[in-house]
Amino acid sequence: MSTRLPLGGRLIQTGEPLEFTFNGKKMSGYAGDTLASALIANGQRLVGRSFKYHRPRGIVTAGPEEPNALLGLGEGKTFEPNARATTTELFDGLQAKSQNHWPSLEFDVGAVNSLMSRFLPAGFYYKMFLHPRSFWKHVYEPFIRQSAGLGQPPKARDADTYEHMYAHVDVLVVGGGVAGLTAARAAAATGAEVMLLEQTAHWGGRAPVDAGDIDGLPADAWVEDAVDALADMDNVALLTRTMGAGVYDHGYVLAEERLTDHAPDHTQARHRLWKIRTKQVVVATGAIERPISFAGNDVPGVMLASAVRDYAVNYGVSVGDRTVVVTNNDDGYHTALALVAAGLEVPCIVDPRPEVTGALPQEARDLGIRIETGRAISKVQGVAKVEGVTICAHSGEGTGVEDIPCDAVAMSGGWSPVVHLWSHCGGKLVWDDTLTCFRPNADIPPTSHDGQAFVSVAGAANGAFGLAEGLKQAHETGKAAAKAAGFAPKRKGAPKAEPEEVAAILPVWVMPVQAGDKLREKMWLDFQNDVKVSDVQLAAQEGFESVEHAKRYTTLGMATDQGKLSNINGLAILSQALDAPIPQVGTTTFRPPYVPISMGGIAGEARGELFQPIRKTPMHDWHEDHGAYWEPVGHWRRPYCFQQDGESIETAVQREVMAVREGVGLLDASTLGKIIVKGPDAGRFMDMLYTNMMSNLAPGRCRYGLMCSENGFLIDDGVVARLDDDTWLCHTTTGGAERIHAHMEDWLQCEWWDWQVWTANVTEQYAQIAVVGPHARDVLERVGGMDVSADTLPFMRWADGTLGGIDVRIFRISFSGELSYEIAVPARQGQALWDALHEAGAPFDVTPYGTEALHILRAEKGFIMIGDETDGTVIPQDLGLNWAISKKKDDFLGKRAQERTHMTDPDRWKLVGLETHDGSVLPDGAYATAQGVNGNDQRKTQGRVTSTYHSPTLGRGIAMGLVHNGPDRMGEVLDFPRVDGTVVKAKVVSPVFFDPDGEKQNV
Repeated sequence: MSTRLPLGGRLIQTGEPLEFTFNGKKMSGYAGDTLASALIANGQRLVGRSFKYHRPRGIVTAGPEEPNALLGLGEGKTFEPNARATTTELFDGLQAKSQNHWPSLEFDVGAVNSLMSRFLPAGFYYKMFLHPRSFWKHVYEPFIRQSAGLGQPPKARDADTYEHMYAHVDVLVVGGGVAGLTAARAAAATGAEVMLLEQTAHWGGRAPVDAGDIDGLPADAWVEDAVDALADMDNVALLTRTMGAGVYDHGYVLAEERLTDHAPDHTQARHRLWKIRTKQVVVATGAIERPISFAGNDVPGVMLASAVRDYAVNYGVSVGDRTVVVTNNDDGYHTALALVAAGLEVPCIVDPRPEVTGALPQEARDLGIRIETGRAISKVQGVAKVEGVTICAHSGEGTGVEDIPCDAVAMSGGWSPVVHLWSHCGGKLVWDDTLTCFRPNADIPPTSHDGQAFVSVAGAANGAFGLAEGLKQAHETGKAAAKAAGFAPKRKGAPKAEPEEVAAILPVWVMPVQAGDKLREKMWLDFQNDVKVSDVQLAAQEGFESVEHAKRYTTLGMATDQGKLSNINGLAILSQALDAPIPQVGTTTFRPPYVPISMGGIAGEARGELFQPIRKTPMHDWHEDHGAYWEPVGHWRRPYCFQQDGESIETAVQREVMAVREGVGLLDASTLGKIIVKGPDAGRFMDMLYTNMMSNLAPGRCRYGLMCSENGFLIDDGVVARLDDDTWLCHTTTGGAERIHAHMEDWLQCEWWDWQVWTANVTEQYAQIAVVGPHARDVLERVGGMDVSADTLPFMRWADGTLGGIDVRIFRISFSGELSYEIAVPARQGQALWDALHEAGAPFDVTPYGTEALHILRAEKGFIMIGDETDGTVIPQDLGLNWAISKKKDDFLGKRAQERTHMTDPDRWKLVGLETHDGSVLPDGAYATAQGVNGNDQRKTQGRVTSTYHSPTLGRGIAMGLVHNGPDRMGEVLDFPRVDGTVVKAKVVSPVFFDPDGEKQNV
């Protein structure tokens, strides 16, 4: 049985006992334990159930590759599902619960699936759930939804907080084993800024467990000295409990630091997501031991050999009193030796290699450990725990020759370098027949924006499994990374270790080699998803020859461990089934993150009020104090109207419209997007972005422009001002600023990357105030400082100057049809200018107005609004904006799309105005019906309302809409049904309802 050893445990503090619960049962452990080591110490072998067959599952590993020990931690606001027991540090009061069973872990009704396994092979769901079709909604779909997932999602709001941090370094080293420490020291010695990440709480990796001396010191003492030396260097940052999650373009790396998981404290952030920019990345992430595929290799008590010795050496925990070691390589002998040193019994080492020589096997023989060469495990005896093994000839079919009683099995099928980070950004792999693993191909590394390699690999992650070889390689890699980052390497030599002579590994993908179908159906590859050797062979038989297809057909490698344990063995089985070499079969795609990142860590501070921060203009508080009724516009809050005492919203809007038409109004237009485009190729870029010419716009002038997607649809509009020879200022809609800026950068970075153009979103840098109405010029003249006469500042011009001692830029543009000036000032001076304008406008009864009055004013003039008149399917020609499409340009975004047959169809819906017979307001979004029904027995439609308002200027309802052949149907009457069954009749008219000649804006 598993238990705590009386001695050992280099990482635990026996003087600090801790209490925790598992499924409500009280248990104890020590500070320094992981949840997994504490469960083993308490004799808890069964920790969960597999997904498909609900088979008993025990702990298999001691690291993040663990597929079985996924538990629910905490409760209520602190509940977290699918936490790995192997990486969860024990703390006092920890509550853990097993998952994926009912009614209990020990007695799970779902285990009946295992008895039906012959009817539930790989891919059964692709066939079973198709027929009969009527079963899908009421039988299949409810069943699938009920079965989905392992743990239950949290129901209460997370009690913890999370944060993001940013770092810029020269060299980032991922992995704090001896290779990572060596690489970091070599790089730091050059003066480079170095950051070193280690996913656990301890430095040194496997070296302190597997012994060996470095520079004449025991490995753990050398590690301590190396960490101290790095900590004393000002140019080095050391982070433990920090997992390198993903490597991306331009030297961008994500890492997650677990700050308080080991000591919960709700007053501090729980996780920190690091966003790191680095010139060079050194990957020293080590390797993962592979399991061996033999019948019953999933029985609780069967574990990786390295995990068995980790628990014995690091935590003073025995996984069993009698442990059989099965290994195809010399490393497995380390486990046998460690167990004997801990006073435990190893009845046999089963080694399929026909002959075993070398230092480690000889040491095992000297200790009296029995070694069976050329042998294999035929099957493991036991269901919920290991009771023994049957051994057989490895070259045979599995006929047992001996039963060996034991209560644990330690298996070692070789090691696979952790190549995930290398592969995230395009690094390629090569198959190494000698090591029987994929390792990084140094000839095809990940490259950065400049085409140069920016990721290198050292140590076991590069296939250097020997201590001496790994240290030498890491030292050279660290120096090379610093040199690539621009620093001169030092001549100091690499740390020294004695080379270890090891015999060659024997590739073992199925044990025994000639095992029959019955045994193969009990050989497990993916322990969580219940994928067997026979499933992969079935996939190949059914034509799923691509490794990606086989993965999806069988779900191999699709569990929460993402195939860390199963993929290589699965690929090898597939290659055998296809009679193709492993390199030809290839690998599946490695995608970030390396292990799951918490949703809270991804969100960081973006929760609660910060989930979607409210953006406020510099005049926001003034608006609040003066009765603003707020409207959300994107992330902004804009005044919908300003209610006075006793006013309804509708009355306030009508008052504001008339104030603008008859006097003067002020509009806070600060939210409108402002994007600067600058550079030698800026004019060329602007001509591609907009449908009309912008490169020939003279400095000091403005021009209205339309922007389309590559599919030809209108995505934004606004006024463009040319500031100087190579600088343009693009105004966008409020909700479109970030989207349009991203649109610009997308084309610049992905398509026109060699154009010399720079863009900057300066929306929040400026406050912008529109002074609108017949008395607009009078107000500005009272403020004083600039000549804003019609002759000096005509329509569609701009000028810099001062108003009331404030530096301003005035644009003579109008979105209302009235005399209008839009004044931009630095944001910090926005309120001062607003106050000055109010004071100067007092004799003219100046009125602040909101977005609804703005919309009515623009609708009276027939001006379109992005998002009202457009919906992602509308092109400029539909809106009568052909005049804004240049016929001089060879190309612009959307030009070719607009020439497609559907886009030039004369039967498209086009913009018109609509006037109701009774003066009422048409319902927003109402459809105009036509005669007949469509194929779905629905009334045919011939148009829809896009904008509709009551116009106080005209004293009636007005509307704009898209109507089939609209401009050709002036005077026709259309029917618009209401939801109550009544019908509103409206006449098709011009969309310009007020001042069609534009005389008012040219006062």
